[in-house]
Amino acid sequence: MKYNKIILAGGNGYLGGVLAQYYRELATEVIILSRTQKAANGNIKTLVWNAIEEGEWVNALEGADLLINLCGKNVNCRYTEKSKKEIIASRQQPTELLGLVIGKMKAAPKLWINVTSATIYRHAEDRPQDEETGDIGYGFSIEVCRLWERSFFETDTPKTRKIALRMAIVLGRNDGAFPRLLKLVKFGLGGHQGDGQQYVSWIHEQDAAKCTEWLLAQEELSGAINCAAPEAISNTDLMKLLRKSYGIPFGIPSPAWLLEIGAKLIGTETELILKSRWVMPKRLLDHSYPFLFSKAEHAVKDILSIRI
Repeated sequence: MKYNKIILAGGNGYLGGVLAQYYRELATEVIILSRTQKAANGNIKTLVWNAIEEGEWVNALEGADLLINLCGKNVNCRYTEKSKKEIIASRQQPTELLGLVIGKMKAAPKLWINVTSATIYRHAEDRPQDEETGDIGYGFSIEVCRLWERSFFETDTPKTRKIALRMAIVLGRNDGAFPRLLKLVKFGLGGHQGDGQQYVSWIHEQDAAKCTEWLLAQEELSGAINCAAPEAISNTDLMKLLRKSYGIPFGIPSPAWLLEIGAKLIGTETELILKSRWVMPKRLLDHSYPFLFSKAEHAVKDILSIRI
């Protein structure tokens, strides 16, 4: 095996599943830290933690090659005061706990990746936002990212390199945005959302996983890194691409006022759809990360070929 131990904190969700499958052939052990017990699946094992206090799970981090923290309450909800507090706490508390534990270890993980969000940048239709010249935005979702990254980088882990991986929208076949957008297309509702000019920064699920392993080998890299494909796509073009790839000739568009009504009905926020996320992975490109999927049409074709 190439690696000894890979730790996925909060790894029971969609991206955690992608990462666990990616690393199962590469590592002796893949350990998921979760609030709920799950039976072992080969070398993928689950350890229970509450993400608030130390427990037996701490011993598993000793000698790990890589720790990836995926903890965080889903932001796909209405931003009530209660949900806002839960969203922030669900990111800060596990991050601070992991930092406290790692800081005391003799054989600490070599690399700790906190999967944060590319939504930290402002609404951008004028130019791409990279790690050096990008503008941090304002509003609740950006504040979440700022507090989260601050908690991460303020932890004292002298033996562990740290990367805040600002993840774009992950495209894959089983969960996340892709199957939901595809469902709209199937029902003839796959037109643009809002004015359709907002950019969508995305990353194929296999690049999201491969990128973490690549970063393990790039020992000179730390700090904030954008995890997005080099070519963002407008909402209009993305929906057109999905319709064409699936063989649906038309799609009814959804104006902003209709999205607002729909968002209230299903308990989410229109910002998740209407914000323009134009993110450039400058640091990945500068260090020649070999993207598996750099163009949206290739990523969509690949995902649809796996579905059928």
